[in-house]
Amino acid sequence: MPKQKAPRKQLKSYKLKHINKTIQEGDAVLMRSSEAGKASYVARVEAIETDARGSNAKVRVRWYYRPEESIGGRRQFHGAKEVFLSDHLDFQSADTIEGKCKVHTFSSYTKLDSVGNDDFFCRFEYNSASGAFNPDRVAVFCKCEMPYNPDDLMVQCEECSEWFHPSCIGTTIEEAKKLDHFYCEECSPQEQEQDLQNSNSTSKRRDAKVNGKRNLEVTKPKNKHTKRPG
Repeated sequence: MPKQKAPRKQLKSYKLKHINKTIQEGDAVLMRSSEAGKASYVARVEAIETDARGSNAKVRVRWYYRPEESIGGRRQFHGAKEVFLSDHLDFQSADTIEGKCKVHTFSSYTKLDSVGNDDFFCRFEYNSASGAFNPDRVAVFCKCEMPYNPDDLMVQCEECSEWFHPSCIGTTIEEAKKLDHFYCEECSPQEQEQDLQNSNSTSKRRDAKVNGKRNLEVTKPKNKHTKRPG
């Protein structure tokens, strides 16, 4: 009679000795790539199990895809730390976990004072077979009608409250940081031209008009269209 394998134990948490960290269901983790020099994979722990002796731990993970790993590839509006929660599930050895990380919502990520190496954000779920995204439409901004990339600096029109990339309004990032006021072409072409030449604004005003974009939630745009992310 063939020897049967001992059933594996389901756990809610597990201490990883090789990194001296305890992981639990729902944690986001960095997992070692099998390819030398490739960035660590990002995954969410869905389940943890060990053998009867409490060793040889395995984790069932749901993979986060980076934009360049998706069917459509990386786009201009994808942030450097953006990942998509996929439907791709796998069992992996717990020994391949390199550490824990944090995958923020898009809104909370834009409010971070600083972004660490282990900080990521997710605003889409991704179907690995079809390449479809959920949600399949997001708010777009500026004349270029692109979704918001939190890595990009933008300036806000004082009249209509719309946000613009400096390059889309014919200026540079350095010049945009010096603006005291900004009015888009539709609101006041004359005032816009004058203020693009104004380099004597205070730092307090610059922060309000330029860096304040980090606090805008993509789900609450004003008078904007929507566009598919793929």
